[in-house]
Amino acid sequence: MSANDAPRAQQPSAPYESAFLKACRREPVPHTPVWFMRQAGRSLPEYRKVREGIGMLESCMRPELVTEITLQPVRRHGVDAAIYFSDIVVPLKAIGVDLDIKPGIGPVVESPIRARADLAQLRDLTPEDVSYVTEAIGLLTRELGATPLIGFAGAPFTLASYLVEGGPSRTYENAKAMMYGDPGLWADLLDRLADITAAFLKVQIEAGASAVQLFDSWAGALAPVDYRRSVLPASAKVFEAVAGYGVPRIHFGVGTGELLPLMSEAGADVVGVDWRVPMDEAARRVGPGKALQGNLDPTVLFAPTEAVEAKTLEVLDSAKDLEGHIFNLGHGVMPSTDPDALTRLVEHVHTQTAR
Repeated sequence: MSANDAPRAQQPSAPYESAFLKACRREPVPHTPVWFMRQAGRSLPEYRKVREGIGMLESCMRPELVTEITLQPVRRHGVDAAIYFSDIVVPLKAIGVDLDIKPGIGPVVESPIRARADLAQLRDLTPEDVSYVTEAIGLLTRELGATPLIGFAGAPFTLASYLVEGGPSRTYENAKAMMYGDPGLWADLLDRLADITAAFLKVQIEAGASAVQLFDSWAGALAPVDYRRSVLPASAKVFEAVAGYGVPRIHFGVGTGELLPLMSEAGADVVGVDWRVPMDEAARRVGPGKALQGNLDPTVLFAPTEAVEAKTLEVLDSAKDLEGHIFNLGHGVMPSTDPDALTRLVEHVHTQTAR
C-alpha cells in the first residue's frame, strides 16, 4: 500500500484542536505549546517507583505500565502533549534482534551487523510483533482526552549505528567504515531499517497517536555531504510511508545545526532544533513551510528559577516570528533535573505566550 493509499488516522476532535497540533500545522495558538523529550522518565520519583525491579525493555512491553508512565508528566507538569513511553530499540527487539538495554550503558547488541549475511537478523515488523503498543495506545488515548499523544521511532541511521557498533559509540567508527567502505551494504541496511521504522510508526498512528517524531539522535556525527548521500534517502522513505495518515511528523537530531536544511528536506512537518542554534537562525536554515520545535539547553534547568526564566524568554523571543513554534528542550530531560523546575517552566511559557 502506498502512502497515498494509507488510511487517514481518525483524529478525535479534541486533540485535533489542541495547541500542540495547531502549532504543528502552523495555525494560530492560544499559547505556545510545551512538551519535553524524556519527560516520562528518570527525573520523576513516581517513575522510579513504578519501574523498580523491572527492566527497561520489559517495561516497554507492559501496556498498563506504559500508560501510567506516559501519563505521569502530563499530570505533574501540565504539558501540552504526551509522548509514548518506549525506547528506540523496541521494534528491533520485537523482530528478534538479540539485544538488551544495560543500565548505565544503553542498548547492547549481541551480534553486531558487520557483513551482508548479518542482515538476516532484520525481518519485517508486523502489528502482531508489537501488539502491546496497540493496546497501550488504546488505553492512553482514552485517558488523555484532549491531550495529544506523540508516537515515535528511532531513525534508520541511529538504529544502524547501534546495530553496527554493537552498542553506544562516540566515534561510530564501524558504522562509518561500512558507510564509506561498503556503500551498497550500508544502503541496504538503512533501507531495511526504514521499512521497519515505518511499520512501527504506522502501528502507533493506527492505534491513535496524534503525531509522530523520528529521533535521529546521532545524525550530528555526520558531515552534510555524507548525510545527503547515505542517510537522507532512508529518512525520507520513513516520512513518505506515513504521509498519507495526515498526522504531523517531527524530525529531531542532536548536534544537527549544519544538517537542518537537509533534515527539513527529508519531509517532516516539524523540525526539532537543539540548543546550539537560535530559533530564528534555525528557521532560516530550515526554510519556509515548516514548524520548529525547541530549544532550551537542558542544563539551564539546574540554574536558579530567575535564570531559567531569562533563558526561556531568549528562546521565545528568538521564536516570535516563526510560522509555528513548539517549546521544548534542545535534547531530553536530564535524569537529575528537579521535576518542579519543569512544572514552573511549563507555566512560565504558557503565561508569557498567552494570546
